[in-house]
Amino acid sequence: MAKLADAVPDARTTGKKWIKILEGQSIYLAETLPTQLAGESSVDDFLALHGKEETVTTPEAALNIFSASGLRSIFSVSSPNADFTLHCLERPQISFPSLLPATPSYSPFGVPTMNDWQNLWAAWDMVTLGMIPREMLHQKPIDLRHICLFYIGHIPTFLDMLMSKALNEPNTEPKNFTLIFERGIDPHVDDPEHCHRHSEVPKKDEDWPTLANILGFRDRVRARLLKLYGDLQSGTRPLDRHVARMLVLTHEHEGWHVETLLYMLIQRAGTGTLPPSGFAVPPWEALAEQWNATVRPPSTPTVTLGPATIILGHQDCEGDDLKPGITEIIDGHAFGWDNESPPRAIEVKQIKMDWRPVTNAEFLAFYQDHKEVCLPPSWVETEGGMEVRTLYGPVSMTVAQHWPVLTSYDGLLTYAKSKGGRLPTEPELRLFFDTYEVGHGGGANVGFRNWHPVPAAAGQEEFSGRGSNGGVWEWTSTLLSDHEGFYPTKHFPGYSTDFFDGKHHVALGGSYATIPRQAGRRTVRNFYQHNYPYPWVGARVVYDA
Repeated sequence: MAKLADAVPDARTTGKKWIKILEGQSIYLAETLPTQLAGESSVDDFLALHGKEETVTTPEAALNIFSASGLRSIFSVSSPNADFTLHCLERPQISFPSLLPATPSYSPFGVPTMNDWQNLWAAWDMVTLGMIPREMLHQKPIDLRHICLFYIGHIPTFLDMLMSKALNEPNTEPKNFTLIFERGIDPHVDDPEHCHRHSEVPKKDEDWPTLANILGFRDRVRARLLKLYGDLQSGTRPLDRHVARMLVLTHEHEGWHVETLLYMLIQRAGTGTLPPSGFAVPPWEALAEQWNATVRPPSTPTVTLGPATIILGHQDCEGDDLKPGITEIIDGHAFGWDNESPPRAIEVKQIKMDWRPVTNAEFLAFYQDHKEVCLPPSWVETEGGMEVRTLYGPVSMTVAQHWPVLTSYDGLLTYAKSKGGRLPTEPELRLFFDTYEVGHGGGANVGFRNWHPVPAAAGQEEFSGRGSNGGVWEWTSTLLSDHEGFYPTKHFPGYSTDFFDGKHHVALGGSYATIPRQAGRRTVRNFYQHNYPYPWVGARVVYDA
């Protein structure tokens, strides 16, 4: 056991105090702080949830127990005969527990609780106030988006505007924030002058509101939301589906923007962006050594899928929200965005699909012979070789070679064609995920379990092929467009319809920075322009049978 404990990288324990917890077949090293009272310790939370008579028998069970008690595994080492595992744990600044299972009276995709909001606010504040230096507030990490300060003002403004609209109340002061912060931009990559309706923002730094004014506004808007929840709980204001949907959309909108801001900030990681505070820096060398030793190829190169009928979407029409007999039905209802409804049956022909997304190493070998393909912005070309961006700064390709590559649809389509394949349609990828993806509760790398991708794990025979894709969204060849029964949202006009432009492709799944309720709802559809290379989106190759 002592030798196994020695395998935990020394860098993880420098300047920290650790205690060992022996639980059945697992040993945990948990970080403690000298100022913590015993009753407030995450370790005590862990012990309360996981009694000594229990045994953690699967990796995903361990991860879920850690998440439920506010802990996170930094590094783990299995014994030579794999009968127990040593986990090095920390209590991070933010943690998202796994979703609870749905029941007739409860949906994990229903109205967010105040605890859900508090967790999300902690993540948002950590990113915006802890990772963006003051000198970066008026900078654009990427040219096709606004300056960082815009997003700090956009989130509370959006929440305030949708609350006012749903409740028929005035906006929070200062009301002119709606003119600046209402909506961001997504200009055409090949013609940046072409853009949907958006806010007109100041052109000079000195004309923007100050950070202090924006944060004061944020606090007033959050207080307004807390009061609304208090009124709903006391019965002072009845909850109908119209207000419930507003709460869902504003919550998930903030979830989207945590990830959007992070994929912008990663472009400056190591040259401006600060690493996530309250999280240990990954032991890259030890992780690389472990991945190189343990990552195995799938049991078979591809998996055969179909023919099958797949159901896309769910029954959740916003147009029904105020109808008698429907408006009061909230408990147990799964809310979503307008492009997720209604359900529709799609036939999938027989295909063969790669078990895992294209890796950095695979795309690098392709790129070296196809320089006409753009260098993925997730990479950095240095004199010492190719590196891969992380929020802690770039790491060597040796560390990240097994991670899914993150780049544009166009680049990955060219790769797929070179292999004699193509990229999957939305129904094809949905069929694969429904059959083999394990999700957050099954140990997938979403919900900030890590702040970087990890190697994909699907395709092993002993797990019936089930596994995760490493923590990325995945491109599909399906364009975002209208479909039968589509009802455009009136809470957020243009959310989908502004991008029915023949340029935006549907992406499915979820990245390591996607909150669990968005990564876990099978009907969620993300979308990006085919030549927009910055989001955390990879792809797998599919072959026609």
